[in-house]
Amino acid sequence: MAKILYVEDDEDTRNLVRMILKSNGYDVVTAYNGMEGLKKLGENNVDLVILDIMLPDTSGWDIFQRIKKDPKNKDVKVAFLSVIPVSEERLDTLKKSGVKDYITKPFDNEDLVRRVGKILNM
Repeated sequence: MAKILYVEDDEDTRNLVRMILKSNGYDVVTAYNGMEGLKKLGENNVDLVILDIMLPDTSGWDIFQRIKKDPKNKDVKVAFLSVIPVSEERLDTLKKSGVKDYITKPFDNEDLVRRVGKILNM
């Protein structure tokens, strides 16, 4: 079973995504902010980190960069789930930097599950 860390400050969204992913067979750990997310990443053997961009203590982008700088996380996949839209050029830049996907809110539940499955099978 794949383990996913979801970092999201909005409690309703955090609970909804956790419920959707758990009901589809994933083990889900959640964090409220970036620092808590990094702590839980260090405590868990995580296959995928899903980050919100706007977090109360830092940005999801900063957390992504910290994850990628740590050699212990070389196999951890990272995706964003955010309300902030991105252009095709920006998406291309994100993917070149190692981001596996960028999912925008609001999202379709089935699409979220499909895209998470695709990321985990990369």
